[in-house]
Amino acid sequence: MNTWLFDLGNTRLKCAPLRPDGGLGEVRAIAHDDAGAWLDALPTGDVACLASVAPEARRVALLDALCGRFTRLHRVSTEPALGPLRIAYAVPARLGVDRFLAMLGACEGRAVLVVGVGTALTVDLVDAGGRHRGGRIAPSPQLMREALHARAAQLPEAGGVYAEFANDTDAALASGCEGAAVALVERSLQAVQALLGTAPVVHLHGGGAPALRPHLPDHRWVPDAVLRGLARWCALRIA
Repeated sequence: MNTWLFDLGNTRLKCAPLRPDGGLGEVRAIAHDDAGAWLDALPTGDVACLASVAPEARRVALLDALCGRFTRLHRVSTEPALGPLRIAYAVPARLGVDRFLAMLGACEGRAVLVVGVGTALTVDLVDAGGRHRGGRIAPSPQLMREALHARAAQLPEAGGVYAEFANDTDAALASGCEGAAVALVERSLQAVQALLGTAPVVHLHGGGAPALRPHLPDHRWVPDAVLRGLARWCALRIA
């Protein structure tokens, strides 16, 4: 059976075939465009598993395209419990499926702090028993830049190099916005130590994460965290 996994975000689609051993094959990243040409790049197969946090129109367009290319289609949503993971939210639908899957893929028998840097910056704690202790959501550094630019056009929405104390505006913006994200992660690590009495493994993912990596404490880079969670979902739900 030929199974493909799809992670539809706000700016791009990531997909990968599911290997017979349950791992990921080669990951493809397809940027969205207004003309819909990205849909022409979709693969074909027997089973498609989709997780989406994209706007409804884009999600519906992808679902329609996948229905013509696959025999079976599973749309994955957040569940209160699956495998070792037990989420903290009383209303599961309020927890983004990308966060749910990133945590599901990260459950490994020890405490883990899952940090995603996309449109938003998300931080979620899962303890050694798979219990989700809750999380945080903040603007990503890029979204901070865009918001500042929208309110004060003289502040550029991109550019600049991180410095602890910058000597020009571009660098000061990069340093302030990226530094705010780094500080939130560091604060979260301190809170985990106080709560659990142990340091967690940090799993970092998301398109905005590479810029933060040089400034963060030790972490594990998991660029395909959502797809890895989808692979685990398949093993638990449709294997």
